[in-house]
Amino acid sequence: QSRHPYSRMRSAALMLALIALGNLSPADDSSTEKHWAFQPLSHEQISGDTENETFSNPVDAFIFAQVDAAGLTFAPEADKATLLRRVTFDLTGLPPTPDRVVTFLNDSAPDAYERIVDRLLASPRYGERWAQHWLDAARFAESDGFEFDHERPDAWRYRDWVIDSLNADVSFADFVRAQIAGDEMQPPAAVATGFLMAGPDMVDINLADERRHNFLNEMTSTTGAVFLGLSVGCAQCHDHKSDSVSIHDFYRLRAFFDNTVVNPQKSKQLSTTVDEPGAEVATSYVCERGDFRRHGDPVQPAFLTVLNDSGKQVPAPSPEASSSMRRTALANWLTNGDNPLPCRVMANRLWLLHFGKGIVETPNDFGKLGGKPSHPLLLDWLAGQLAAEGAGFKSIHRTLVTSITYRQASQHPVKSDPENRLYSRMQRRRLSGEAIRDAELMASDSLNLKTGGGGVRPPLPEEVRSTLLANQWNVTDDSNEHSRRSLYLFVRRNLRFPMFDVFDRPDTNESCGRRLVSTTAPQALTLFNSEFSRQQAQELANRLLATHPAQNDHLAQMYLRVLSRYPQPAELDIAKEFLAKQSAALADAGLSSQTLAAEVLADFCLALLNSNEAIYVD
Repeated sequence: QSRHPYSRMRSAALMLALIALGNLSPADDSSTEKHWAFQPLSHEQISGDTENETFSNPVDAFIFAQVDAAGLTFAPEADKATLLRRVTFDLTGLPPTPDRVVTFLNDSAPDAYERIVDRLLASPRYGERWAQHWLDAARFAESDGFEFDHERPDAWRYRDWVIDSLNADVSFADFVRAQIAGDEMQPPAAVATGFLMAGPDMVDINLADERRHNFLNEMTSTTGAVFLGLSVGCAQCHDHKSDSVSIHDFYRLRAFFDNTVVNPQKSKQLSTTVDEPGAEVATSYVCERGDFRRHGDPVQPAFLTVLNDSGKQVPAPSPEASSSMRRTALANWLTNGDNPLPCRVMANRLWLLHFGKGIVETPNDFGKLGGKPSHPLLLDWLAGQLAAEGAGFKSIHRTLVTSITYRQASQHPVKSDPENRLYSRMQRRRLSGEAIRDAELMASDSLNLKTGGGGVRPPLPEEVRSTLLANQWNVTDDSNEHSRRSLYLFVRRNLRFPMFDVFDRPDTNESCGRRLVSTTAPQALTLFNSEFSRQQAQELANRLLATHPAQNDHLAQMYLRVLSRYPQPAELDIAKEFLAKQSAALADAGLSSQTLAAEVLADFCLALLNSNEAIYVD
């Protein structure tokens, strides 16, 4: 158990300054001061020293300042089993194995948790877990969308690039640069530009100019939302109504991409990566009212005015350049440290995905209509860590998950801060549909951990299959592939995989910065009645009876596999009573004793897989 700092911060003045900053509201139009998100990163620090405690993790100093000012304390540290399950799901998207649970519970070394964190960050499962979050933002799919929803056979290569880059812990700067201008880098990383080309595309539209216009506008809007956290797409028809982004700003930003899509041919798909045809670029124009037929003022590529106080210009390409090099200039502007938004936006995404909500609660909108930061100094400190030369993501993850703030229990002995705005306890979170499916497969020891390759298509329920056009979901021949991780299932724009759909998988037609979390009847019905869930429950029961025939042993193993902990004595009594009643109910079914035991245990497995504890992380 960690020590818990309950004493006052020494610097009252600094604390008051922090609280004041935390309550800053977006600058209104009458203010001469820039909106907070457009201001340079703050380098103000908070001392980690308290009267009786020294914070070794800067995150805790920032958080405790507001917790303490509200007269609260941190919640106690979560128990070891809860903490292991939490961090394992967070970093890998999978539950810990029973062996890992037992080993960790028996490890009394003071650095036992830190060693677990290092092992998880080094696992190839880490890249798979965090790639899914990025693919949500990148609106990744393996088909075009719209009426015919044609497949994109090579789109999966971008997904695999994201996974490999995260596992290799490439720097934040290189991660961004490659996705904007990977084809212009040395050595080239053209596959990374799948980010730009991942949007929906109506290949059968009659007018090539309209198709090109729509695709480039979507590309520009997504770039603004993902890397700048701004709804720049609102300015494609008129000046932004709330933020300092004009229609000219939008089309200057779009001009960086104008050479990526040239004269698309009807019914012919675009490439899934960027390959500029040359250094010559046609003149770009403002499209008045967003109409591709109404050319207004000619524009050159330029950085957003509100983020370019120095008036930095886009450099001309060298004479020997084989492309316009415009996107390289944009990538450099996004990562050179002068622009505060990309690092702020990414730091906020990381915080959101570890703590259940962002420091800014609107991850794709840092504009005036978006949320305001609850802890602005913390946000800027995290952004500064990403902005450091060569900084990757793993060190930020490690800082966050080893903090006292992260290691708190989700229940606080003092009933206050009900919405947990101060992070005085940990946020309980529901697993995504992908994580629930993967956890069920892992519990039954059926998960295929093969990595990479084209999207897999497992069988669909008949009621879903009947709604598709011919050949839109040809089931993968190799049944072993059907139990791959959910990340590797084929992503079709016009069909969300049923289990993922009921658990709020986002629409891939636009960038998703934060998934919605709903609680609906179809979720319970899917988990309890679907063929998949019942199959995993039966597989788990068969495996437990084969490997741990004694009742107490196979029940203990079931809890370890499904809930990552041992059962309590009262839970064992309930389980045994349930099994006895089910056995009596099926006694006249004419089943052999072995089959009867497997059927009864499978019923209990299914119940446990449906428990709140199985689909929530505490």
